[in-house]
Amino acid sequence: MRTILATSLLFVSTISALADRPPNAEERKAIEDVLTAAGYTSWEEIEFDDDDDDENDRVWEVDDAIGPDGREYDLKLDTGFRIIKKELD
Repeated sequence: MRTILATSLLFVSTISALADRPPNAEERKAIEDVLTAAGYTSWEEIEFDDDDDDENDRVWEVDDAIGPDGREYDLKLDTGFRIIKKELD
């Protein structure tokens, strides 16, 4: 029983380690600088999606960003903080 419990706890902690995470202060500033320079005026949640093993799929996700046209977008930025995708929300 203890082995099962220990294995379960290890599995849960591994899953938690792979969960999305918020940016640290330096990352947040870099992302906000990029968004502001691109004409975005506000945004909601920013998180790093690192759930995938493929390094190319690791992206920053920005929800509900108000673009220069006044419309709301969900954005993805690569690890170099470049906007690589925007979807009308």
